[in-house]
Amino acid sequence: MSSETDGAQDLPMDYSDYLHLPEVLGAQHPLSGDHHEMLFIVQHQAMELWMRLALHELTEAQRLISADEVRPAFKGLARVSRIMEQLVHAWDVLSTLTPTEYDKFRPYLATGSGFQSWQYRCIEFALGNKAAYTLRVHEGRPHEQDVLGAYGRPSLYDESLRLLARRGFEIPADHLDRDWKQEYAASDAVEAAWGEVYRDPEKHWDLYELGEELTDLETAFRVWRFRHVTTVERIIGFKPGTGGTSGVSYLRKQLDIILFPELWAMRTGL
Repeated sequence: MSSETDGAQDLPMDYSDYLHLPEVLGAQHPLSGDHHEMLFIVQHQAMELWMRLALHELTEAQRLISADEVRPAFKGLARVSRIMEQLVHAWDVLSTLTPTEYDKFRPYLATGSGFQSWQYRCIEFALGNKAAYTLRVHEGRPHEQDVLGAYGRPSLYDESLRLLARRGFEIPADHLDRDWKQEYAASDAVEAAWGEVYRDPEKHWDLYELGEELTDLETAFRVWRFRHVTTVERIIGFKPGTGGTSGVSYLRKQLDIILFPELWAMRTGL
């Protein structure tokens, strides 16, 4: 006679099996015993899941653009923009955590910080924010090679400029073959190329749509960053971050970063 466990193994796959819910729902391990710590853990685990999907879509969009399959890439880019919107709304939930409530379990984070999120770092690198100093926190960590790989590859914007060049636009050679680990430098020639696309959208419709998808994506990313800094300030004020950053002061500086500069600059001259 089989045991109850053996019988369970014979059952057909169900919803819980497919989603591996026992593992997912068993991954929350509060350390402090405080009621509000569960919110903090679930919030950040959920954000990491959304970032996993964002990376999945960005990787495919870059592959499609590099293969001149521009229109199919739009779906993934639009999806990443919607993911960013989900991440923005996630701050609404975390902002219900008051400073007093957070202080009860904050010591248990020790030096753990969102600044150490390797998936977020890969998203930043994919979008072109190649800040070398951010690599330090990933040294010796299990996903160090994933981060270094993203750091050394062309960004989504780099691939878009290569596409413009293949279409006959005059993109500087040092924007097409360079050290991809270096931060991007804006170019008047690139701005002129995007301006040409936008002045005749019917002729360059897929490139025009690509420009708008990139603009949507950066807009959503800016909103996400803004909600991040305001939520952090609401909960901890100007205290230093647990990961060693200056906290709100550091996050405010990130608001000034422009990912796709020529797409914004060329609008003034249209």
